[in-house]
Amino acid sequence: MSQTAVEFKNQGNKAFSHGDYPTAITFYSKAIDADASEPTFFTNRAQAYIKTEAYGYAIADATKALEINPKLVKAYFRRGLARTAILKPKDAIEDFKECVRLDPNNKDARLKLEECKKIVRQLAFFAAIEVGDEPSAAEGLDLDSMVVEDGYDGAKLGSEMTQEFIDDMIERFKNGKLLAKKYVYQIIIAVKKIVYDEPTMVEVEVPEGVEMTVCGDTHGQYFDLMELFRRNGVPSDKHWYLFNGDFVDRGSWSTEIALLLYAYKWLRPNNFFLNRGNHETDDMNKVYGFEGECKAKYNDRIFRLFSESFSALALATLIGSKYLVLHGGLFSDDKVTLDDIRKLNRHSQRQPGQSGLMMEMLWTDPQDEPGRGPSKRGVGMQFGPDVTKRFCENNGLEAVIRSHEVRMDGYEVQHDGKCITVFSAPRYCDSTENRGAYINIGPDYKLRYEQFDAVPHPNIRPMVGLPLIPLPSATAGAGSDI
Repeated sequence: MSQTAVEFKNQGNKAFSHGDYPTAITFYSKAIDADASEPTFFTNRAQAYIKTEAYGYAIADATKALEINPKLVKAYFRRGLARTAILKPKDAIEDFKECVRLDPNNKDARLKLEECKKIVRQLAFFAAIEVGDEPSAAEGLDLDSMVVEDGYDGAKLGSEMTQEFIDDMIERFKNGKLLAKKYVYQIIIAVKKIVYDEPTMVEVEVPEGVEMTVCGDTHGQYFDLMELFRRNGVPSDKHWYLFNGDFVDRGSWSTEIALLLYAYKWLRPNNFFLNRGNHETDDMNKVYGFEGECKAKYNDRIFRLFSESFSALALATLIGSKYLVLHGGLFSDDKVTLDDIRKLNRHSQRQPGQSGLMMEMLWTDPQDEPGRGPSKRGVGMQFGPDVTKRFCENNGLEAVIRSHEVRMDGYEVQHDGKCITVFSAPRYCDSTENRGAYINIGPDYKLRYEQFDAVPHPNIRPMVGLPLIPLPSATAGAGSDI
């Protein structure tokens, strides 16, 4: 093992310990360039990739480490984590079995093996009971005669949303209180109708005297969302908002964020906008926390109503005919145009599936290299600066604004200014030491980037329905290195 490679690895470990995973990946890559025969360089980088949710790259690195040393338990463990995270628990079972065979006393591997077996059983059960055209979860709900629970001490909600109710809701959520189930039903059902009637690509102009804020992922980090509103102002007639997907999962307050955003959408249907993210989908909600949180705080019916409403959300927003805002990114075919997005019937396909325009809009990522490449996530694909340039030129756009990925500065401008990532969950999962960001756009359509830091929050762990898929903070199986 060369001394230069070891120094790069040590620098990577230092960055990793400070939660700067992209820098850690850079140094581990330099260590590999200096000495590609050392398997721990690949397992270290695999762990850093897991932290950044680049699960496809993590699987590739763990596999490379196993080619060098077929008995490396850490490599099997990390490959198993990554495979679990991209919803391939059957493959992960084989990795964890090998961990246990090589190290019978490895409690972490035994635990993950049992968790994966449970996931496989439960996913098979869900598939078996799935039926087409099942009735809406709203069917049979008699809201008019439904009684608010004893003990609810908050504001009352009539037939229309009010700012007073939202203000009270905000304070309730800060204090760990819930809404009455009747009001939760009302909010979701009202917003489902509003967003269902919107086009697949909402088109909006920013009028004189108005500012529009584009926010990225919030992932259940309610107190950080409160900080964003504190710094930037709350939604109003003169201050519009667009939340670009991934409101839920991962964090501990996903129901609170979803209900608050929905309440604002009900109050301000024409100047508060919501795009769907890849986490507003059933398969992700089952394993990344939102379904479990809904059931723990409310009930299964409320989760099913949320699921129906998520599938009704718009997939993109076009701002001023200049900026296309969508959660993931661009397409595997250069021929796709804005008209194709306009014509996409999102109501005929509730979940994004493994291919097609909807999947690509929710899942793809930019890359620095030209052309297209395999996804670092193991789902979807990646697109280069030439792809972005052609898409913008063909559709008369200045840039594509997307979210979907942590950025250490909260945002990043790539592809010669034509691909912009914005991420609004600072200190993501209490692990990554990133800032949050949002973008303000006025009638001049200039982009003004604002950054903010995470704020303290109650120490409440995320809830889950299925066994916990590894959060970016998971370190089990790290061993003596990282």
